Amino acid sequence: MELTVFGRFHARPGQAEAVAQAIREVGRPTRVEPGCLAIQAYRSIQDADLFFIHSRWTDDAAFQAHAVLAHTVRFLATVEPLIDHPLSVSRTQPLDGY
Repeated sequence: MELTVFGRFHARPGQAEAVAQAIREVGRPTRVEPGCLAIQAYRSIQDADLFFIHSRWTDDAAFQAHAVLAHTVRFLATVEPLIDHPLSVSRTQPLDGY
């Protein structure tokens, strides 16, 4: 079953551009991974320090494979010290009846 993943990243003061750059860098190789149907990053218009990544995967196994790739591991190691909260990544499926 298709999996949709939402990641939330709120930058520490003065770190927004570093977070944005890390997101840009991980997006390029992620787009060409087997199992990645789509990936898009967003920046809040209400809070310039807040970013989201929305990605779609063929299934959970594809996302699990993504999670251990070098570019993903490097992204997490780079971004975690730049954000002001614990890492927030939600794996989701469509709501029935919507």
